[in-house]
Amino acid sequence: MSTRWRPFAADAAVSVALTVMLLVVALSTPGTGVLDYVVVVAGSLSLLLVRRAPVVALVICTACMLVFSVEAHPGPTAAFPVIVSVFATVNAGHRLVAAGAAAVFLGGSLAANLATTTDQPALSILQNTSLLIGWFVAAGVAATVSRHRQAYLHQVEERAAEAERTREEVALRRAGEERLRIARELHDSLTHSISIIKVQAGVAVHLARKRGEDVPPALLAIQEASGDAMRELRATLEVLRDPDADAGEAPGSGLERLDDLLDRARSAGLSATMLITGTRGSLPAEVDRAAYRIVQEALTNVSRHAGGASAAVRIDYGLDELVVQIDDDGRAGADTTHVPGVGLLGMRERVAALGGRLRAEARPEGGFTVRAELPVSLPTELPAALPTTVRADSPAGVPLGLPLEGRS
Repeated sequence: MSTRWRPFAADAAVSVALTVMLLVVALSTPGTGVLDYVVVVAGSLSLLLVRRAPVVALVICTACMLVFSVEAHPGPTAAFPVIVSVFATVNAGHRLVAAGAAAVFLGGSLAANLATTTDQPALSILQNTSLLIGWFVAAGVAATVSRHRQAYLHQVEERAAEAERTREEVALRRAGEERLRIARELHDSLTHSISIIKVQAGVAVHLARKRGEDVPPALLAIQEASGDAMRELRATLEVLRDPDADAGEAPGSGLERLDDLLDRARSAGLSATMLITGTRGSLPAEVDRAAYRIVQEALTNVSRHAGGASAAVRIDYGLDELVVQIDDDGRAGADTTHVPGVGLLGMRERVAALGGRLRAEARPEGGFTVRAELPVSLPTELPAALPTTVRADSPAGVPLGLPLEGRS
């Protein structure tokens, strides 16, 4: 049963139970007529309204039970539905109405019993009335306590919700302050240095051309790479300073720039080839950027660690996933196990954030391979946390199990 229907079911159970009990009392009371059965049923079933219309239920119940008490003289049992109605009415905040209804019922029943009963002593009638008064008072007190408890719980919930909102606001403010601090540090430390590199490379290229000399390819690569670095750094700073901006990366840092990336790698002395298979479709921006960054980091690692090795880049566009694989023929061996560097850990985090799989390990025939399998359709719920341990004996293709060579 759903939570929505439980209160109604509880009211229905109480109403039916009281109806059955009072019908039994009516059947065992001499001189009971049709009117008594009607008012018993009507008064008991009115309890179905105590949550939505407590005052209406109290008025109907009090009138019906008063008629039943005056006509049949069933004793204290006729007061049970009225007591339940009084409790619900006080709990709803209508204490004066509840007190008035209780007084009318008790006064009417007492007067009728004293006027019509000849075989029952007046003292016994007064004792029963006193007992009913105690029950009504107890019902009113219990309802008041219940109402105060509900108000207290509601206040506690509101305070908890307010505290949660406050914590979220504080966390967001601190995150914003941290973003601004990082943006300032990046601007002050990197922008100046990269600008100098770009300017100096540009001056060297200009002087070489002015003297009619051939410009070294490495110098052109430095000039182009510094320009790209400035572009991406500016885009990153914009994202850090604007919390509503796209949390992605610099425009154009996607697979469409692979040719430029490979050209820069070749100009720096790396022998690199590329093979594209499958039909390229529309990729999510996160997948497109992650694939580009994986190729970029893998080529950087080959240049830094593989010692004159060549690299082969393969991009496979599938229906359900994009496979990016970079192989080199460097010095790494199958029995080589090293601690991963920052670059490979960054690859792992990118792939994990997209719900994909990453394998980075030495090849049996020599060299190193990086293979990332990225889903074309991103999952609705991404992994909440990343594992912090790396095992050297993880089988190929297991998500995030990375036997890594000591590369960055």
